[in-house]
Amino acid sequence: MNENEIRGYAQLMKEFGLTGLEITEDNKSLRLERAASPVVREASNPDPVLTLTLPEPQEQKDYISIKSPLVGVFYASPAENEEPYVAVGDTVKKGQTLCIIEAMKLMNEITAEEEGAILEICVTNGQIVECGTELFRIKR
Repeated sequence: MNENEIRGYAQLMKEFGLTGLEITEDNKSLRLERAASPVVREASNPDPVLTLTLPEPQEQKDYISIKSPLVGVFYASPAENEEPYVAVGDTVKKGQTLCIIEAMKLMNEITAEEEGAILEICVTNGQIVECGTELFRIKR
């Protein structure tokens, strides 16, 4: 296994939000784990195992990330044929409704945590989101 393959696996972990990955190939095992600080160590067992711990990505400071507090379906507007609550470039106030997350037939309004302008809407209407999925980026 070469460095490019390991980097590729690390990128897959980052994309899918995995905290650990173990691969066995030709009697060699590779285990990748993500934690707060980078650490590389080799095991002393006959089958060499390499553990690589990657740092968590740091959130940028020029915007606020609004994340889903629950699992459900993202809706950008209050009803199917109505205008969305917000669009890219809109200025929002603290407490303003940004979207709805439907969970178990309950409509949960997601509101702005601070004032700012909508930089990006990170999900599409009708998309299923998980807890922690980034929904919006708001410029302070």
